[in-house]
Amino acid sequence: MLERNVETFIACDCEYGDADIVLFGAPFDSTTSYRPGARFASRAIRGESYGLETYSPYQNKDLADCRVFDSGDIELSMGSSELALEQISARTAQILLDDKLPLMIGGEHLVTLGVFREVYKKHPDVKIIHLDAHADLRQEYLGVELSHACVIRRCHDLVGDGRIFQFGIRSGDRSEFEWSQSGHTEMHKFDFDGLSKTVETLKGSPIYLTIDLDVLDPAFFPGTGTPEAGGVSFKDLLQAIVTVCSPSYIVGCDVNELSPHYDQSGASTALACKVVRELILALQK
Repeated sequence: MLERNVETFIACDCEYGDADIVLFGAPFDSTTSYRPGARFASRAIRGESYGLETYSPYQNKDLADCRVFDSGDIELSMGSSELALEQISARTAQILLDDKLPLMIGGEHLVTLGVFREVYKKHPDVKIIHLDAHADLRQEYLGVELSHACVIRRCHDLVGDGRIFQFGIRSGDRSEFEWSQSGHTEMHKFDFDGLSKTVETLKGSPIYLTIDLDVLDPAFFPGTGTPEAGGVSFKDLLQAIVTVCSPSYIVGCDVNELSPHYDQSGASTALACKVVRELILALQK
């Protein structure tokens, strides 16, 4: 049984045995290719979450009615990506063994692979819905296959073609787009058009939802390692979360790539806190 963290995300303080969702942080950014700092996200999100209300007027739901356990951050090996992923997988495996839903706060996007490996073991027919500015489909980046630039390609190594659905993509190497278009993933560029239809098509299938916060436009969310102009708004992302989570069988999820120090106003962290709150509420049926 996991121990509750001393500081928790607001209202995520029920007992482990009573929890439906188990929150944990993965403070890792060792493969960041532009601006590091995502390792500080989970701590910042917990601390700043107390600036939120537990009630969401968007969904008419309250965190006080949810059963969420915050198990704190994993102490990760910063010198080895594979060891860090194994440590994330170990935490995830325990959560899944106890029939609870893992919700991870990264970290850079590579940390998704650690959770997804275990989710795939339990749900071999799982599909991925990926919200991001970047395709993350490189075979390798600067000679490294375990990179945040390659994370969805590594997930594809597990699930194969026709199982990954990407939205908001507006950046990547030409070869990534060509590889997707050859039938390996279903990519929807620039925004969330087609998401409702995809969710309807996948109804009944186990879904893993991964959210890279740089899908947001840097006008709203400058505090990220690789900002990319032309993104969506908070309201767009909120609607996407509700669209995916409300009717779907979600078996795991994550929120990644806040780098709080690049936005000294605190607005990016506040937005990330709100995304986590709305995601938790959307997951509660």
